[in-house]
Amino acid sequence: MLSERTQRIKPSATLAIDAKAKSMKAQGIDVLNFGLGEPDFDTPEHVKEAAIKAIKDGFTKYTAVGGIDELKDAIIRKLSVDNNIAYAKEEVIVSCGAKHSLYNIAQALFNPGDEIIIPAPYWVSYPDQALLNDAVPVFIPTDEAENFMLRPDEFESKITGRTKALILNSPSNPTGSSYDEKALVAIAEIAVRRNIFVISDEIYEKLVYDGTRHISIASFGGEIKKRTIVVNGLSKSHAMTGWRIGYAAGPKDIIKAMTGIQSQSTSNPTSIAQKAAVAALTGPQDYTSVMRAEFDRRRKTLVDGLNAIEGVSCLKPSGAFYAFPNVSRFYGRSVGARRIDSSLDMATYLLEEAHVALVHGEAFGDDRYIRISYATSMDIIEQGLDRIKEALSKLK
Repeated sequence: MLSERTQRIKPSATLAIDAKAKSMKAQGIDVLNFGLGEPDFDTPEHVKEAAIKAIKDGFTKYTAVGGIDELKDAIIRKLSVDNNIAYAKEEVIVSCGAKHSLYNIAQALFNPGDEIIIPAPYWVSYPDQALLNDAVPVFIPTDEAENFMLRPDEFESKITGRTKALILNSPSNPTGSSYDEKALVAIAEIAVRRNIFVISDEIYEKLVYDGTRHISIASFGGEIKKRTIVVNGLSKSHAMTGWRIGYAAGPKDIIKAMTGIQSQSTSNPTSIAQKAAVAALTGPQDYTSVMRAEFDRRRKTLVDGLNAIEGVSCLKPSGAFYAFPNVSRFYGRSVGARRIDSSLDMATYLLEEAHVALVHGEAFGDDRYIRISYATSMDIIEQGLDRIKEALSKLK
């Protein structure tokens, strides 16, 4: 008999869409995949060379559970230079991807019945990681008119005696929105006053546009820093999704607990990937700038194209590589025997009829929207816009 916790969670919607799209492609169907959040760029050459050198040098054994000192030093320097936050080695852990870092935090912090505040729309794994650790997700809807930012007054109104943490994602998956300094200062003040932990997921920090400046909430002084666990990684900034390197920085007692948990689950991240991560963090950073410029170009084309479709509205994202268009005006419409009443209906229709794979907004906590990743070529984006426009025009 399976454990009770397995009944609480749902499979990742993004991975499920990707699997279905790949299955259709294997059948010879020309599917345009906008579903998965993965840069379509290759890992930088100097990073790959560092991994090859590690193999040739025999750096293929176990390492310290929480990461090698060389990588921790590189992370500490990065957090100091980029984010203006000072950490010691015992306040940093390296894990098998940022998702693993987040799960370790949930294991280390959450007790049965703890309430975890999650602004919606949210990344699909936040609620399930809370549920897997016996905590209770508490959702706060955000408004597109306010750039999908959590309002401080609504945040405070949801805090109870059981509230343990707030999960903050900036730039956001799925909306692409980023928190400005004023909003972060207000949230930090409440978290300090009400003694709430902040889990700050900053995985998309390097992918911001239109002069947006990424700011870490942990940089606003010692009081908020000691209540914040910063999560980041190399998957998005250096196109290293398969290398599985993420990290967290926070209070040493929490990091120590996470390290103990990791020692009994995965042990250390791959030794070779750690050496590659050192090269990524300490080597030239121009590759990330090249990616960001190309994502920016695609962002403008996609968002302008979506807003040109009658019935679709899409906020221009300030970060990440996702557009989150509102398609709810099409709900209640039909084509033949097919009726569209939800974002899942819409995503299924576009996949099966237009051969465009994207993710339904319900998976992210808002059924009015769909998520489209522009981590793909401009040619595919332009083809996708044409297919989406044609498919939507058939709904009456």
